Amino acid sequence: MKISFPHMGASHMAFRMLIEELGHECVVPPRPSARTLSLGTQYAPEFACLPLKILLGTYLEVLAEGADTIITTGGVGPCRAGLYAPIHYEILESLGYDCQMIVLEPPKYNWLDFINKLRIIKGRKSWWFLGRAIKRGWEKIKAFDDLERTLHRVRPRELERGASTAAYLQGLRIIDSAFETEEIVAARQAALDHLRAVPQDHERLVPRVGLIGEIYVLLEPAANLDIELMLGEMGVEVHRSIFLTGWTMDNAVRDNAGIKHGALIKEAAAEYMPEMIGGHGQDSIGHTILYAQEGFDGVIQLAPFTCIPEIVARSIMPAVSRDYDIPVLTFFLDEQTGVAGMRTRLEAFVDLLRRRRAEVKTA
Repeated sequence: MKISFPHMGASHMAFRMLIEELGHECVVPPRPSARTLSLGTQYAPEFACLPLKILLGTYLEVLAEGADTIITTGGVGPCRAGLYAPIHYEILESLGYDCQMIVLEPPKYNWLDFINKLRIIKGRKSWWFLGRAIKRGWEKIKAFDDLERTLHRVRPRELERGASTAAYLQGLRIIDSAFETEEIVAARQAALDHLRAVPQDHERLVPRVGLIGEIYVLLEPAANLDIELMLGEMGVEVHRSIFLTGWTMDNAVRDNAGIKHGALIKEAAAEYMPEMIGGHGQDSIGHTILYAQEGFDGVIQLAPFTCIPEIVARSIMPAVSRDYDIPVLTFFLDEQTGVAGMRTRLEAFVDLLRRRRAEVKTA
């Protein structure tokens, strides 16, 4: 099979390794571009959300490169994300594409379906071989996430603009070149050491901002116009509420083992949103409260335009912001969102945070 999948941050490097190890050809999805979004917007329903449009554009690009199979995830509950795959498939079929779409649904709802999908993906390889390959891929994704967390701390303190970004990209290459588990662990440490070696001003007063919202626009820089880069270069330390490893552990491991996860977040949100309304709406409220309790200077909510869970969360956010005395800035993202407008709003928000911190210091 010639397999492709959605692009989400640096994870494509781990997925490529896994797919090729299983004996398939991998068509690596390109980082979403203006062309990607234009393609998706052209063929998607007008009021579909940004992730649906970007993913559709990505699929059209990889199919043009020869992919015949797309692996993606499904979903359950009120969020429309669970309908992405069938909508994408119907659109692609109507455009004349003959491709296979393997949708990995949450295992606990249909274990047999999940196992049958894995059987297709592993091909002639043994289950033991598949397990070993997945373990290596998992180690690589963990390494990527750890490197990105470190980048968020280093970038706002760097002495030379762009130095941490260059070190981060070099670190990605170091990790990407590793294959065996031991090599990946060693590469992770080497990449972290390389990034931490970037000259920094550790005495610099750096505002801390929590980043909350819908998972795709949080994890894919092309979907959020590289907001983490912009904030870091403005001297802001970003703490992102979702990483791929944490989300996977919660939804594919703990949930299926019957282990309660995110209890602290849900408890924090309970006063304002006691029900799970789908997507990450409840988590956005809970994370905002926890960030306030941890002394963060502000919170930024990222959401696709028309995303119902985040719209509901946004309607509650003014009360949370007032009650916990933490500024919250919301961006609803679609194909019309521009870098210049986002940067202007971010600069004003960061100025506000710095003034608040100065007032507290002089009080």
